Amino acid sequence: MVTRLQQVVKGAALNFRRTPAEISAAAARLTAREKQVHDKVAAQTQPTFANTIAPLARLENASGGEAALISFLQNVSTDKQVRDASSEAEKALALSRMTSQMRSDVYGSVKKVLDDTQGLKELAPEDRALAESMARQYRRSGLGLSADQRAKLEHTRKRLIELGIEFSRNTNEADGVELFTRAELAGLPDSYFCERATETVDGVEKFVVTTKYPDLVPVMQMAKSEATRRRMLLAEETRCPENIRLLQEAVALRLDAARQLGYKTHAEFVLEENMAKTPDSVLEFEKDLRQRLDVLADSEITEIEQLKQADKKAANETYTGLYNWDFRYYSNLVKERKHKVNEERVKQYFSVEPVTRGILDIYQDILKLRFDKVENPPVWHPDVTMYEVWEADNSAFLGHIYLDLFPRQGKYGHACVNPIQNGSENSDGSRVYPVAAILANFPKPTSTTPALLTHDDVITLLHEMGHLLHHICIQTKWAHFGLDSVQHDFIECPSQLFENWGWEPSVLQKFAAHYKTGERIPKELVAQLVAAKNEGAGLFNLRQVFFGMFDMAIHNTEDANVDVEATYKALREQITRFSGGSGPGCGAATFGHMMGGYDAGYYGYLWAKSFSADMYATRFTKDGITNAQTGMDYRREILCPGGSIDASVGLERFLGRAPSSAAFLESIGVANSQ
Repeated sequence: MVTRLQQVVKGAALNFRRTPAEISAAAARLTAREKQVHDKVAAQTQPTFANTIAPLARLENASGGEAALISFLQNVSTDKQVRDASSEAEKALALSRMTSQMRSDVYGSVKKVLDDTQGLKELAPEDRALAESMARQYRRSGLGLSADQRAKLEHTRKRLIELGIEFSRNTNEADGVELFTRAELAGLPDSYFCERATETVDGVEKFVVTTKYPDLVPVMQMAKSEATRRRMLLAEETRCPENIRLLQEAVALRLDAARQLGYKTHAEFVLEENMAKTPDSVLEFEKDLRQRLDVLADSEITEIEQLKQADKKAANETYTGLYNWDFRYYSNLVKERKHKVNEERVKQYFSVEPVTRGILDIYQDILKLRFDKVENPPVWHPDVTMYEVWEADNSAFLGHIYLDLFPRQGKYGHACVNPIQNGSENSDGSRVYPVAAILANFPKPTSTTPALLTHDDVITLLHEMGHLLHHICIQTKWAHFGLDSVQHDFIECPSQLFENWGWEPSVLQKFAAHYKTGERIPKELVAQLVAAKNEGAGLFNLRQVFFGMFDMAIHNTEDANVDVEATYKALREQITRFSGGSGPGCGAATFGHMMGGYDAGYYGYLWAKSFSADMYATRFTKDGITNAQTGMDYRREILCPGGSIDASVGLERFLGRAPSSAAFLESIGVANSQ
């Protein structure tokens, strides 16, 4: 069903068409309003939940969406002036929030509400959780410090905000570009060259290859030339070298801020709020998993070494070892040879439009939702699609989602979900509806083919849609408990859960069809994909362990001068078993998670996966992968609360017991020796 915009009766469509002047004016209005509300709260002589906590939360309800929207535009606008204005607005808003969060007069009012233990007991559970969360945020912002100490901490945090925005801007704006002859790109399919830009250099035609994902990943997976793969990895890791300096400074400042607050390390400060609670818990988790994965990786690395050695012998070249630019290529080669998985053939069955519809159908069936595509929507780019989300029985409108799936200059370069507006409840009981967008960088359609996805792309879309629908399904009174408030070592769990449906043959058979003939994907091809699922799982997951351990190495240290670049290179070689070679560049320069809110939290990807595997095996596999009752239980216990409860509470309610890692270990092919 397609709905026209004029038929939308629930939830106002947001205005993404902003000029730089409008963005700046909006930021000024928001900061002025923030100060006005905080001044009023600070002036309360008899603070209560109603006159202190509620006004602060209502400000977040009313202003959070506009603030997120004008900050969001830096990731998607085609106009650099708009992107720059958005980036500056984000900085202004973040500095304003930080200043407000460090006001001792406001904290004084909030603390009096918290000190009224009897009044707290009489509050509704979500209201009580809100008051406690706000008080905790103030304490973690330094309100227990002296005025001089707060001033120092404020200076430190201002600089951290500036560093994060600059890092992100560099990553979005800087694209590496390399020129290759067709021979240098041997191994890439004909479709890779369709409508690809070329340049003539000294009379030789060369193809333009950028570091955008649809260009980079196929080269790293399929280019036979080691020199070509090395050049592309180098282009990726040297495209914004200034980011190493920014991350280095941020690491030192984070440690300084943590110390000012009484913590030994930045990780200790961050993890206090997470499920893991302490750095020791994270390090033990990573150590144990690494030991288990090393057993798998031993045989995998031997197999890859033999393939490369054979290639070198055939070319009459000396084998000097395995390098980072070899990982994707030889991992892909193993899958092709052992399981007959041909990615080019697989892509023919995953055209983006039917895949998107098929994925929406999965969520529709399991979570009892309905998605109505909006015709001619008011969006920031013609590639973007917009959907209304409704309860399946039409009983309630839930929110809007946007899908921005293809790369372009200046756009955010990876895959993520941006919450643009949190759901909340107005004082009259009506709803403010949530809004969120998926940003991805899948291959674009050409004049001869639609946009075709690899199976990995399909899994990515399932994953990001999981975040998107988590955001939409949160049903809290306060915007304070939206997606960003979910504990960071659990937030990946709902998205990882739905990756499982991308490996179910019965599901793939429903929406995977050849883009030319409409033929359903052959069962034997699905069987090959499933058989190859855990091929290379040891090495792949060791890369995840590496990212997590690098994160902890730079954030769980008392050394303010820890060398970010040297640590990254040393740990990558030690843990992943692939050498970085002797060239320049460092992957930490584009490791956006370290400056995008996952600092001291990257371990959460694998940590959360143990929960998602447990939920899938315990409930969905047992009850049926399309069991709507199980889906509604999941929606009620896991999605709806947002960050208003500890994630472990919802997990135990859904599972009926404490979580276990056994299903996770089994899912990645690691024997459970516990």
